[in-house]
Amino acid sequence: MPSTRDAFNFGPYLRSHIRTVPDWPAPGVQFRDITPLLQDPKVFRVLIDAFVHRYMDPALRPDVVAGLDARGFILGAVVAYELNIGFVPIRKKGKLPFTTVQETYELEYGSATVELHTDAVKPGDRVLLIDDLIATGGTMMAGKKLLEKLGARVMEGAAIVDLPELGGSAKLRAAGLPLFTLVDFSGH
Repeated sequence: MPSTRDAFNFGPYLRSHIRTVPDWPAPGVQFRDITPLLQDPKVFRVLIDAFVHRYMDPALRPDVVAGLDARGFILGAVVAYELNIGFVPIRKKGKLPFTTVQETYELEYGSATVELHTDAVKPGDRVLLIDDLIATGGTMMAGKKLLEKLGARVMEGAAIVDLPELGGSAKLRAAGLPLFTLVDFSGH
């Protein structure tokens, strides 16, 4: 099975631009802040190109990109634009104005619900599901389920960062979702 990294190894360069904020939002948490990747135009270009180069491959080319609220919107919209395909947002409950389907998932401290417009994808669409990072995997799993409710096929989940010790990437792979990530923070 191929590595989750592309032939172009953008990981070390991108990792050097991710800020670690200790003890945020709670003591003991090492928060991985991706905003420095977005602030520098050269770094942002490298980030987007890492995804675009992968999904230009005809075998991996999606019909549509779905981005998870909210940082998945930033990445997903730009990747979709560069691939010349459509983009659909998966939003937090109550943010979409049209008829929606919804999926509730568990968090450490309760639950959350995400929604998708019922006309966002068509049955059979190949969808790239994108977010900034994979922690527990709950949001991405909920997005996958929403897209599948509408008959789409989530061909791959993509993120900048994987936090494998939180178990999300293993959970997503066990559910049959191939993953592509650029950087992982194992053992931190």
